[in-house]
Amino acid sequence: TGVQTCALPIFTVNGKKVVSAISIDPEIVDVDDVEMLEDLLMAALNNAYAEADEMHDEKMGAFGGAGGMF
Repeated sequence: TGVQTCALPIFTVNGKKVVSAISIDPEIVDVDDVEMLEDLLMAALNNAYAEADEMHDEKMGAFGGAGGMF
């Protein structure tokens, strides 16, 4: 899950980078500033993807040196 300390949207992403949930704090939504919301969504999704990659690497790291056998 991509979680920041500021009020960014939260995306739940699995290891295959499939988004299964989105949570948006109504406090961050400003109908007069859609561009800011778009930026927040992009930052949160990129963070969720980075965390999914990190989890994948941690779990699959032992298999990374298999020499392409699989």
